[in-house]
Amino acid sequence: MQQPVRITFKEMEPSDAVETWVETHAAKLEKFYNPIIHCNVVIEAPDRHSQHGGLYGVHIDITIPGHEVVVSHDGPKDQAHEDVYVALRDAFRAARRQLQDVARKQRGQVKHHELPQHARVTKLYLAEDYGFLEGQDEVEVYFHRNAVLHGLFDDLRIGSLVRYVTAEGEGETGPQASTVELIGEAAP
Repeated sequence: MQQPVRITFKEMEPSDAVETWVETHAAKLEKFYNPIIHCNVVIEAPDRHSQHGGLYGVHIDITIPGHEVVVSHDGPKDQAHEDVYVALRDAFRAARRQLQDVARKQRGQVKHHELPQHARVTKLYLAEDYGFLEGQDEVEVYFHRNAVLHGLFDDLRIGSLVRYVTAEGEGETGPQASTVELIGEAAP
């Protein structure tokens, strides 16, 4: 880190143990993006008058070449944040994910998410927990009960309209759906 970590305590007494924890974890962030120019961490004690209980707020501001990563974890979201170390852990995890995303984008390794396709159920084997779909490309796609969202496998019928995402690679029977979502009933 080009500059030392700046730690600010709001509405609470400074703690050597918390400072050490923050400095250690801030240094670990450089594994995911280097160089980090500076890192500011603000730890805010719970509002004693709050009706939501005492939840710590953590704000992290990281400057890297050409970017700024900002994480803000506060509010009545997670009761586990009554512990300052849990609040810090969650904030630093979020910062790490953001730094990893920036690094991936800079390397040109952006994830491409396949868009769901529409299909109709063409074969259904309820007792064996699987079936087949056929989309506009007329390719038969295998799916298992576990791929059907919201536990609606038993609601499927031949001709049911679904939206699906194809799994990477192929199974023994060819293309396979990783998720299947029922969006319409079978035509009469």
